Amino acid sequence: MNSHTHTTLEVVILAAGKGTRMFSDTPKVLHRIAGKPMLQHVVESAHRLQARRIHLVVGFEGQKIRDALAGQDLHWINQEQQLGTGHAVMQALPAIDDESTILVLYGDVPLISTDTLADLIARTASGALAVLTLISPDPTGLGRIIRDAHGHPIAIVEEKDANAEQKLITETNSGILAGPARQMREWISQLETNNAQGEYYLTDVIEMAVADGAHVTTLTVKDPMEVQGVNNRLQLAELERHYQGLRARELLLSGVTLADPARFDLRGELNCGKDVEIDINVIIEGKVTLGNRVVIGPNVYIKNATIGDDTHILANSHVDHVEIADKCAVGPYARLRPGTVLNTGSKIGNFVETKKAKIGAGSKVNHLSYIGDATLGNNVNVGAGTITCNYDGINKFETRIDDNVFVGSNTALVAPVTLGENVTIGAGSTITGDVPNGNLAVARGRQRNIDSWKRPVKK
Repeated sequence: MNSHTHTTLEVVILAAGKGTRMFSDTPKVLHRIAGKPMLQHVVESAHRLQARRIHLVVGFEGQKIRDALAGQDLHWINQEQQLGTGHAVMQALPAIDDESTILVLYGDVPLISTDTLADLIARTASGALAVLTLISPDPTGLGRIIRDAHGHPIAIVEEKDANAEQKLITETNSGILAGPARQMREWISQLETNNAQGEYYLTDVIEMAVADGAHVTTLTVKDPMEVQGVNNRLQLAELERHYQGLRARELLLSGVTLADPARFDLRGELNCGKDVEIDINVIIEGKVTLGNRVVIGPNVYIKNATIGDDTHILANSHVDHVEIADKCAVGPYARLRPGTVLNTGSKIGNFVETKKAKIGAGSKVNHLSYIGDATLGNNVNVGAGTITCNYDGINKFETRIDDNVFVGSNTALVAPVTLGENVTIGAGSTITGDVPNGNLAVARGRQRNIDSWKRPVKK
């Protein structure tokens, strides 16, 4: 990526369009691909190029865009009137250093890769203007690349201004280009609006560069989806699937088993050990690490979690901000909420919810329980239907259960409470006080059987 270190890079991202065909109150560039705004993908590609500055030109709903990308190192520019691509770049020029290289990107062209951009920038080395093109089997609506008899690019003609012969050309303009700031400033200042749309076309700088005797070069992108823009939700969905296909391919080639690559969603960063298996409809968000031989069942959602070797997450489980050690079992239908830590060999079964719960090695909470604000020692067995009553409507309280405790089914543990080592709790108890080591605690009404009982009958 150091091909451009001889000169500084300034990136201009155009994000002022309205996106009428999205039929949305959300600015187009904030619609999401893989869980983050399209514009964020473009900004991250620009950052990876070590750009000196990233200039973001916004217009429609500009404040919403600023809010969505708040706290990032960006130079914001407002384009009051949207008078075309040339006009948008014009707004950024006063803040750009003459000695730099300008790269123009688009907030609604999210899948452009850093490698392609680095390649394009390398072509500007001798002060050339470099244009990223693509081959379009159906070029309708796109600007055509016009070349001279020697094959040198000499102009870009927009569809609405093209003649019948030019319309047959399949090499088209991606809109992405890079060139020396000093000359770009000069060319852009000469743009006019004498075209079918009455706009300042950035593409007209190609002809000006040729007229000035400047070198114009092109790079044809290998994967046209990299430069596919989004104008409607159908295109958004197509790019989402394409992006997910690329991520799935990387995982498969790195040794991960995906039951069906078309039914897998990665909306963050996933690191996997060896022999990991992921079933269908799994959604990964944030930063997730899976150890060796981890098996993830179908319809599982995992966000910001670390999962140790040989652990199985069974179907329909929800794991969020959780640390899970080796050889654990979770689910099916378990919900592990933030702050949950499972130690080696522990088990969370079906319809169990945990929150801020530390579960000791070999401990089991098998069914229909809620364990919140709790610390469990090793080899604890929590019976079905047990709940920690951790909230009094205002404050949260902690439950502590020491090693080798057996909690009978349908028990309510009213926090704050501590169960000592080797304690047994009788089923159906409501425990409101601490239980010393080794004790049996039973807290329930005495059973009465009434033999003269008659059932009511309908009148």
